[in-house]
Amino acid sequence: MKLQIFTDGGCSGNPGPAAIGVVIKDGAKTVKTLSRSIGQGTNNIAEYTALIVALQEALILKADEVSVNTDSELMARQVSGAYAVKHENIKPLFEQVKHLVTGFKKFHIAHVPRGQNSEADALVRQVLKKASQDGRSDAYGVGEESPSSKG
Repeated sequence: MKLQIFTDGGCSGNPGPAAIGVVIKDGAKTVKTLSRSIGQGTNNIAEYTALIVALQEALILKADEVSVNTDSELMARQVSGAYAVKHENIKPLFEQVKHLVTGFKKFHIAHVPRGQNSEADALVRQVLKKASQDGRSDAYGVGEESPSSKG
């Protein structure tokens, strides 16, 4: 199965309350959307966390080919090998991404303009808005459970 994935991460302040959004498609059909708060973090940590969650989900869905679209040029270039990862907080996330990628026969990551990543971006904004309204940084997207409720 070949999946097209759109990921986004963002935060309110940098660092600040952070959230992720993931849209997974099989052709034109959306097969899964994920969104949730990840607590306090930076924009880059949120972007990497969204990618990690997306790749984990793609493995669960038994994808053998994955094409990731992100509006994070930095992350796309780091994962593709064009840029080195210099920040110590990002290195473990980068290593986790590289490990997850080995589970696919084919993997591609591309930087896309924000307008082409609007669904994932909207998921992030929705979670950040809910967290802001609730005065919390642990809000979860519609249909998502908190880790503690999963046993």
